[in-house]
Amino acid sequence: MAENKRDYYEVLGVPRDADEAALKKAYRALAKKYHPDTNQGDPEAEAKFKEASEAYAVLSDPEKRRQYDQFGHAAFDGGAGGGAGGFGGFDFTGDMGDIFGDIFGDFFGGGSRRSSRSYNGPMKGATLRTSIRITFEESIFGCEKEIEMNSKDPCPSCGGTGAKPGTHPVTCPKCGGKGQVVYSNQTPLGVMRSVQTCPDCGGKGTIIKEKCPTCRGNGYTTSRKKIRITVPAGIADGQSLRKAGFGDLGTNGGERGDLLVEVHVSSHPIFKRQDMNLYSTVPISFAKAALGGEITIRTIDGDTTYEVKPGTQTDTKVRLKGKGVPSLRNKNIRGDHIVTLVVQVPEKLNREQKEALQAFADAMDGKTPERRRGLFK
Repeated sequence: MAENKRDYYEVLGVPRDADEAALKKAYRALAKKYHPDTNQGDPEAEAKFKEASEAYAVLSDPEKRRQYDQFGHAAFDGGAGGGAGGFGGFDFTGDMGDIFGDIFGDFFGGGSRRSSRSYNGPMKGATLRTSIRITFEESIFGCEKEIEMNSKDPCPSCGGTGAKPGTHPVTCPKCGGKGQVVYSNQTPLGVMRSVQTCPDCGGKGTIIKEKCPTCRGNGYTTSRKKIRITVPAGIADGQSLRKAGFGDLGTNGGERGDLLVEVHVSSHPIFKRQDMNLYSTVPISFAKAALGGEITIRTIDGDTTYEVKPGTQTDTKVRLKGKGVPSLRNKNIRGDHIVTLVVQVPEKLNREQKEALQAFADAMDGKTPERRRGLFK
């Protein structure tokens, strides 16, 4: 068997002089990756998990590691004299139990096995989520919105205990009030312990013998409530607002959770947004582009006038300073409004317009008016 086994240091991927912290870090990563609970039905993952556990069990024990460094795998199969009778002879109920309690506290649903604290302490309530839709203008200038949603409040009859008035919850006899229980399972590696939520009390640490008739033992009642949401100026589509203390009820005296409101912004027929800048397109006539002159540009703040320069080409960009989106941190700081001027070519012309345009063309080509009149005769 020994010759078929990989080197323990190679299994964990650590150098031979690795300290305890390096060993533990390497084992933590491998054990979480290949643990049977997350790789059910995968024999290869199970084999890797066992291999990593075996390697760590040896190398984390100073005496076993000294023997392994001196004799290799033969130290534990009887080939080096005072062997340990094979790897199956290792007792995982002690050191490895502590290892798993420390490394897999969150993995198995609780903290370290060595911890003596109660697990049913105050816990903050869950975060609730909802969404609202606002107009493009409301996203720029901010607004107030009112939403309606279900809200849990402590039961007025039992004060949130869930017990019938005049009675009280009692300590759970299964977990002793800790809210979690330790299970031991016999595996090929030995006895392994896992910490799980108490099935009798659901992790509360207490059991209600007589339930409150108002809330039926839940400890809360549900009602429909209206909540006002302040939407700041400059918020973008998809961003969320957090309203502290408007989430789900906490447990065991814990504070309420938060309310997370996702904001959806409707599109605008004229303006487009990119970061703190706004963009729009304004058509101008050929004559205005050639001769210059005053035009009206619509901005998010209203109409403003702009002086077009003579000889303006199509797709010319105009920057209107401070006409963009306000900063979420300081509404007095705003982006710009970028306007693209597009020269329009008329699709239909009357006789007078055609003659005027031809006169312009002739003048550009150096032709005489007589020839121009002959062309339209």
